[in-house]
Amino acid sequence: MRTCLVHAAAGALLALATVIAPAQAAEPAVVLPAPALDAAPTTGMQTAVLAGGCFWGVQGVFQHTKGVVNAVSGYAGGSKRTAQYDLVTTGTTGHAETVEITYDPKEISYGKILQIFFSVAHDPTQLNRQGPDVGTQYRSAIFTVNDEQAKIASAYIAQLDAAGVYRSPIVTKVGPLPGFFAAEDYHQDYMTLHPRQPYIMYNDLPKVENLKKLFAANYRATPALVRDAKNADRRAGTTGAATD
Repeated sequence: MRTCLVHAAAGALLALATVIAPAQAAEPAVVLPAPALDAAPTTGMQTAVLAGGCFWGVQGVFQHTKGVVNAVSGYAGGSKRTAQYDLVTTGTTGHAETVEITYDPKEISYGKILQIFFSVAHDPTQLNRQGPDVGTQYRSAIFTVNDEQAKIASAYIAQLDAAGVYRSPIVTKVGPLPGFFAAEDYHQDYMTLHPRQPYIMYNDLPKVENLKKLFAANYRATPALVRDAKNADRRAGTTGAATD
């Protein structure tokens, strides 16, 4: 199976051309209506778990989203034993490259996170792929942590399909989160650490630009980085471990 790391390496051959004339993103943004059904504001941090292709871009989008305090790249859909990048890239583990988003519901709702996810973070009509990356590990999925999230996500997909906002049906699967496993450290904050990499420039930076254009009220220029969250956890004497 092709992986985002493979395509990142191949893209280096086109680095000069990309720098001179950056291309448009392979997955253009779509202006979508807001969810008709959404969660009411509550106190305390909440979690959304989303899969939409290579986790570098999805993480990058939500790190630039106001109200998000952390966005961790990882794996969901398979077992803890196989939650390793070299195994997940075979497409045989059941995992999808996934991002665990921790957010403040007083600043952003679950429905707004889904609206951004479907609008700028990925193309929900591509089955088992996103752009150049092919395989079940790149599938579009919403892993829900409670019944309310399941209702909101399913209702929103039905709403978008009924509105005909895409030329093809949405293939995003909604199901309960069986467990989330953080990816290796070198995958975290990847967009911020490698902004000039051709793969990032072509596939992912335009997603953040579309977030800024279409969701200006929800955009933050300074990303919420995993390394900053880890440092805060260390100062507070906590581990910040993901669920498993």
